[in-house]
Amino acid sequence: MKPARDLLAGAARWTTFGDWLRGAEKLYAKAGATLGQVAMGAHDEALYLLLRTLDLPLDSDESVLKKKLTAAEHAKVTAVFRRRLVDHVPAGYLTREAWLGEHRFYVDERVIIPRSYFLEIIPEQLDGWLPDPKKVTRVVDVCTGSGCLAILLAKHFPKAAVDAVDLSPDALEVAAINVKAHRLGKRVTLHRSDVFDAVPAVKYDVILSNPPYEPSAHCDALPAEFKQEPRMALDGGGDGLDIIRKLLRQARTRLQPHGIVMIEVGGLMAAMNREFAALDLHWLHTGDGSDCVCVVHAARLKGWRG
Repeated sequence: MKPARDLLAGAARWTTFGDWLRGAEKLYAKAGATLGQVAMGAHDEALYLLLRTLDLPLDSDESVLKKKLTAAEHAKVTAVFRRRLVDHVPAGYLTREAWLGEHRFYVDERVIIPRSYFLEIIPEQLDGWLPDPKKVTRVVDVCTGSGCLAILLAKHFPKAAVDAVDLSPDALEVAAINVKAHRLGKRVTLHRSDVFDAVPAVKYDVILSNPPYEPSAHCDALPAEFKQEPRMALDGGGDGLDIIRKLLRQARTRLQPHGIVMIEVGGLMAAMNREFAALDLHWLHTGDGSDCVCVVHAARLKGWRG
């Protein structure tokens, strides 16, 4: 990797939006930048950062490639890509936003940058696990972080009350910003709690969670971009299952008889199947084939002695 002072030296010759897009895309590899928090490819992330930095619409057409940058715009773009590629600041923290589908959420360094398979699971598969989705009255998002999944649940179940739970007061401050921005303050209630420890004793139709599930050793070895996210939102203990164990134990008394728990677990499918074999976990299919979201029905949890 080139020394930091040289990485953007060639950018002085980039006069148009297209020059910057082509040049910045190549720099991602030279900088050893890690992707996956906002986009999976350098082209897509560089395009996104350019559009946002220059206050251009995200749906701009190809004519934007010919746009000539003013001196001020050039300096602004250079500063953003220096922070992204030299300092390895995640793109979401630079733009103070993250998108899940059509929904925009505010983010900053107090929360993990939203990325979840629940974006496809909630609209496409969740209802199939409920006897009557129109009668859902109470749902909860455990380890809510920025509040994004609680908000998606509120939009999906327009008649339901939604609880959003997190142990981090910093994360709940960000979640409050997003709940207000989406005008859901009357339906989404934030709780500071370690799983259900400090949440009123109510029963839910749906318990959903994208908890910290990375084994601690994996967190130690994460790329620089991911280390800038709150470790509390990533670290699931020695084997990654600490929070998941507690969640499933507490869920036994928190579900309606027809209720379900849905948990996103990353690469822990094998570990989950070993530890919770008695629960007969069902794994949902995801578009990329990772199939890392499992479902547990209340009836299975009722007799479980985990």
